[in-house]
Amino acid sequence: MKISKKLICLALSLLLIVPLGAFSVLAVENDYTIVSPYENVIWEGDGAWGAYKGTLHSHTTYSDADVDLATMVKAYYAKGFDFLANADHGVTGVEWNKAPKYPFLYNYQYILGNKLTTLTDEEYEGIITGTYNNRGKKMTCVVGANELNDLTLTKCHVNGYFLPEGVGTGFRGGENAYEAAIKFTQDNGGISHINHPGDWLESNSNPEAVNTPENVAYFSNLVLKYDSCYGIEIFNEDNGTTGYDRILWDNMLMYTLPYGKTVIGYANTDAHDENNIDTSFMTFMMEENDVDHIRETMENGAFFSTTRSLRANEFNIGPAKAIEAANTELAYPMFTKVEVDGHKITVEATDADTIQWIANGEIICSDSMADGEFTLDLDTIDGAEDFLYVRAEIISEGGMTATQALIIDNGEAPIEFNEENRSLVEKFIEAFRNSLLYVIIQEIIRAI
Repeated sequence: MKISKKLICLALSLLLIVPLGAFSVLAVENDYTIVSPYENVIWEGDGAWGAYKGTLHSHTTYSDADVDLATMVKAYYAKGFDFLANADHGVTGVEWNKAPKYPFLYNYQYILGNKLTTLTDEEYEGIITGTYNNRGKKMTCVVGANELNDLTLTKCHVNGYFLPEGVGTGFRGGENAYEAAIKFTQDNGGISHINHPGDWLESNSNPEAVNTPENVAYFSNLVLKYDSCYGIEIFNEDNGTTGYDRILWDNMLMYTLPYGKTVIGYANTDAHDENNIDTSFMTFMMEENDVDHIRETMENGAFFSTTRSLRANEFNIGPAKAIEAANTELAYPMFTKVEVDGHKITVEATDADTIQWIANGEIICSDSMADGEFTLDLDTIDGAEDFLYVRAEIISEGGMTATQALIIDNGEAPIEFNEENRSLVEKFIEAFRNSLLYVIIQEIIRAI
């Protein structure tokens, strides 16, 4: 049978098309997009957004601090903070010229000779407008913050935000009961983050606790279950009990991102006296410094987290050398631009000596920031298509500042999160773990 040249050409064409098509599909499958929480920020020129320094977790004598509210607010103002949320233990914050409702127990402050005072109306107006002491820049009052699970021995603290006045005051929660506080906040229209998880994990004495799969799953599942819980504190005060929480953060990101949710890393002073103010804080990128934009930024992660004090640690993301810059004149490093172009991320920064890029819990690049600018090209990094995220940290003698995670989106649909059903026995055990009796028994066993 005679085969026409036309048929042969068609067959050869098909053979060529199939492998080319296969390679085309492979290329598409291996491609990805970098999703940045900073993508909408206008860094310079007309309409440039401001960089606003603040903390969302601080204390006064209305709970267990040594400094009264009026003195503490003025101290933050004097140190150049642009926003502040007072989050006393079990006390929902109000405007700084008003006394919040607080549990009777905190009257012990009078026995110690401490004052429970507020700003005068004139002082309050001056601070929130920037006319007080002619500073020329206001400090925004964020009301409705409360450090829930107030006096728990296990320090399973959750900061609830934007709670209605008086709601949450005296909320006791329970020992080891993060979920109760997160649920309470969500049920009352607020948002939350988990405070100083390393304190609860006691990772100071057992650093590997931040890598334990059970611990990673525990915190990650709380973030996944509750839409209103956005993340954890990665820096808290001088990080005396939380030196390894960045490692926990990386582990949580690797757990939650396949489900389509990131974990935002917050930094707060958790100040109980004035010496704690220059420790850990955040710089929010916002169009305006007001409560609405602060809440939006808390939720979208368009901010940077800074600490002035961090121990050297043996984990591979360091730091290799301790940072001890709190209450010094040393300038802390700060990002001034984070931009994505294809598979490239360019950052600009001030007062930074070095930069390290972290993906999936590992340093993938470390270099000098002497020029104040650095571009990471993921196309030059082997296996970058398998990363779930990448984030940057800049370091100097004056501190460390971290970006939020920039997500590597390969186009795959996220996994659906389904909470495991617990048996009655498991629920009973959890209820017992949430009791003070359990904690007392646990401490007795430890002491034996």
